[in-house]
Amino acid sequence: MTSPPRVHFDPAEMEPGAFYRVLNSVVVPRPIAWVCTRSTAGVLNLAPHSFYTVACVDPPVVQFTSVGRKDSLTNAEQTREFTVSLTPESLFEQVNATGTDFPPDHDEAEHTGVRLEPSDVVGVPRVAESPVSLECVLQGTVSFGDSTVVFGRVVHIAVHEDAVRDGRPRIEALRPLARLGGNEWSTIGEVKEIRRIPYRDWSADPGIGERLRGG
Repeated sequence: MTSPPRVHFDPAEMEPGAFYRVLNSVVVPRPIAWVCTRSTAGVLNLAPHSFYTVACVDPPVVQFTSVGRKDSLTNAEQTREFTVSLTPESLFEQVNATGTDFPPDHDEAEHTGVRLEPSDVVGVPRVAESPVSLECVLQGTVSFGDSTVVFGRVVHIAVHEDAVRDGRPRIEALRPLARLGGNEWSTIGEVKEIRRIPYRDWSADPGIGERLRGG
C-alpha cells in the first residue's frame, strides 16, 4: 500500500512566521493555560497561553510558554507566583478577548468582565467561573530564541465541587476549550476511553497484536 503524497515544509527555507503557522496547525489540540499574574505595581494580568502542559509529576510542575516577553512572564519573574485556570467552553469569548494586547497597566479581567476570586495559597487571584485553578509558585524559566518557558510548581489545586467524581475532576464537567491552528478553537467533542495494555496481557494473548496489525 502506498502512502498519500505529502507537502513538505522546511524551516530553513521559510520565514519564521510562516513556519510557525504550519507548526501551530499540526501540534493540536493544545490545552490553554489561562494565566493570572500581578505586577509589582499591583496591576492584575490575565492572558491565555496555548503552549501549556505538565512538566513534572514529583514535584508537581506545569509549564507554559511566553512567545515574546508577555506581561505574564514579566510578572511571574518579578512576583514569583501565578495561577492557571482552565478555560471553560462557557467563557469562550472572554478567553479570546483576554488575549488582546492591552498595555501592561490595564487589567484584562476588568475589561472583559471575567470575575476573579482570591486563591487559597498564593497571592494572585484565580478565575471564579473556571472549574479548575492551579496555584503556582515560580520554579524557573528557560529561554529559547524568541520564547521563554515558565515552570510553575503547583502548590494547590481548587476544583468546583460538582466537577469532581470518584476522587478526580471529570472531563464532562470541565468542558475545556483547546486551541488549533489560525483562529480555530475546539471543544472536547467525543470522549473515548481505552485501557492501557500491560505487556503481560500482550504476551498472553497473541491476538492483540494480530488485530492491531490487521491480521
